[in-house]
Amino acid sequence: MTKAADIMHPGAQWIPATESLDRAAQLMRELNVGALPVSDKNERLCGILTDRDIVVGCVARGGDPSRTTAGDLAKGTPRWISADADVSEVLREMEEHRIRRLPVIDKNKRLVGMISEADLARHLSDQQIGEFVEKVYATS
Repeated sequence: MTKAADIMHPGAQWIPATESLDRAAQLMRELNVGALPVSDKNERLCGILTDRDIVVGCVARGGDPSRTTAGDLAKGTPRWISADADVSEVLREMEEHRIRRLPVIDKNKRLVGMISEADLARHLSDQQIGEFVEKVYATS
């Protein structure tokens, strides 16, 4: 069976909730990613910050990305998946919560990777991808 660890992009990095959005944007550029998991002071997941969050949630509102923190935009209950979870669990989690990126956590609660739509496209069947897209992007 295919596991989350088999399809994830390894080497994901946290960004502390206290870090500024301009630094977050720089890190996204350096890592060539569009999202970063946000960690609290205990290195526990407290949200995910996307490039769109920075633009829409700060810049477009006239905010200062050098004075706004990742934690300021990390809202809601963060979703994650265990590295040994079956791919069907990955899809269920992403579909049920209509999310496009999912942090992967190991048994020691450490971040070990991220699963994105691109990872799904590389590893799943056309039928699985079609069902995912229908459920995540459906307007209802």
